[in-house]
Amino acid sequence: MSDKAEKAFALWKAAEGEEKGVGAWMELTQERIDQFADVTEDHQFIHVDPERAKATPFGTTIAHGFLTLSLLTHLSKGEPKGDPARYEGIAMGINYGFDKVRFVSPVKVGSRVRAHDLLSKVELKGNAVQVTRTMTVEIEGEERPALVADWLTRLVFA
Repeated sequence: MSDKAEKAFALWKAAEGEEKGVGAWMELTQERIDQFADVTEDHQFIHVDPERAKATPFGTTIAHGFLTLSLLTHLSKGEPKGDPARYEGIAMGINYGFDKVRFVSPVKVGSRVRAHDLLSKVELKGNAVQVTRTMTVEIEGEERPALVADWLTRLVFA
């Protein structure tokens, strides 16, 4: 195990439980939903057919849950936050996946969303610091979030 990983782990661990920030609002337009449908080949009518979607309980089209999930990098701005010393000696950072993803509420077309980023868990894994961020995507004007996801990142130190 590298000294740099141990030092970084101590700094990350000290910040465990802190909110890293709240991103900017982003509108989910029908154009973006349609583009996502084209890329993923998921053209279910509740996403892409506004006329048919009027007859659903939503009353309009809704964004794919995976579209909202895929926007986490943008919604969190992907910027390192906190003490820059946490990153000293880093060789690379990798997206390690998700422990848990829940699509809590549908995101109706035209809604604005933003992400809350909580540093929820920090672990030392050999020469890597594994960071779990609990991402909560808020829908403007709604009581319940669009999604909550535990996102894992590994920071590998030389």
